[in-house]
Amino acid sequence: MKYPESFQFQKNFEINSFFVNPKGSLRIKGLADLLQEIAWKHADSQDFGRNLSKANQMWVLARLELKLFQMPKWGQKVELFTGGRGVDKIFAFREFLMRDLDGNVLVRGMSSWLLLDSNSKKMLRPEMVLPVELFDPALKPEWQPGKIIKKGELIKEETIKVKASDLDLYNHVNNTSYVRWVEDLIYDRVPHVKLFSINYLSECLLGDEVTLQLFKDENAFFVMGSVEGKASFSVEVSLESL
Repeated sequence: MKYPESFQFQKNFEINSFFVNPKGSLRIKGLADLLQEIAWKHADSQDFGRNLSKANQMWVLARLELKLFQMPKWGQKVELFTGGRGVDKIFAFREFLMRDLDGNVLVRGMSSWLLLDSNSKKMLRPEMVLPVELFDPALKPEWQPGKIIKKGELIKEETIKVKASDLDLYNHVNNTSYVRWVEDLIYDRVPHVKLFSINYLSECLLGDEVTLQLFKDENAFFVMGSVEGKASFSVEVSLESL
């Protein structure tokens, strides 16, 4: 099968009722769920996914940047593509593309991942487990999710407690749960998100009390999450396309 733009894997999805917001559009959290699902499906199909747990290795999402052109609606069918985009030092890059069935681009995303020893949390070289034909270590993508620098004025702060429903297979907060926290925090302030970028900085665990701070700049919002003063994640939400 030939994929567009040198992508390597595809799955089609229907936007189900549990993925949408009150306006009937796909939530950013729902989008993150779909991206996580296709990333695992692709990795499992090429033996660098869940099988790594046998060698005490695990993938951790470090950064994710989403360009949201048009979020699909409830009941709409979409094509989702993914593929490796090279390696830069300790980061492996994975790109995403979502289109409607007419080929119109709805969402683009780029992500960077770390390979860790699941016991020591030591960072490992991604090329140890990645197929060269999918993640060429000689290639570095021009589009790389950047480091988020907080700007603007603090306009809101709240504290949430990590619950069991926030956790993933490794008993850490799932990367999509952070997205949900942010989406809840900005819900009544940001009607049309065009860019969503998140840096995952340190793990959150069951029972942690996470302080969320919302900052407003001219054309963007920033969310900083921390546990006992230690930064856990940072987010930039832009109202304008890049």
